[in-house]
Amino acid sequence: MATFKDQASAFLRHRPLAVAGVSREGGPANLIYTRLRDGGHPVFPVNPAADEVEGDRCYPSVQALPDGVEGLIFAAPPAAAPATVEACLDRGIPRIWFHRSFGTGSWSEEAVRAARDGGMEVLEGGCPMMVMEPVDVAHRCMRWVLGAAGRLPGK
Repeated sequence: MATFKDQASAFLRHRPLAVAGVSREGGPANLIYTRLRDGGHPVFPVNPAADEVEGDRCYPSVQALPDGVEGLIFAAPPAAAPATVEACLDRGIPRIWFHRSFGTGSWSEEAVRAARDGGMEVLEGGCPMMVMEPVDVAHRCMRWVLGAAGRLPGK
């Protein structure tokens, strides 16, 4: 089994990606989105309550995304996860990453099961910021603590 860093890096090699959960107020999804965008990665923000986020057009739903999205990073409330997985399956988005550090994060057992049953590649937990170089000290520490606690995917 691949390590978390291997799985995360493989996920991030796909282009384009979308990030669900960005908001006008900021937060983890915004940090992920802007880090990807500013690093030259084609990425689309998704939030039904925002027309613009971080100075960019925001898509109201997975259904509104352009064709060809290869993966979705889900950093929104867990209650929205099952419907988001269903929308990804309908759109043919083949992979999803459920953001999670301490606590439940955006993870939903029902959504993970539906994604796997639908044939999606699923990454359960962790944060892209834990592997995107240069990794800041906070995310490096989180990766170590969560890895030591067995809370990251992989071995």
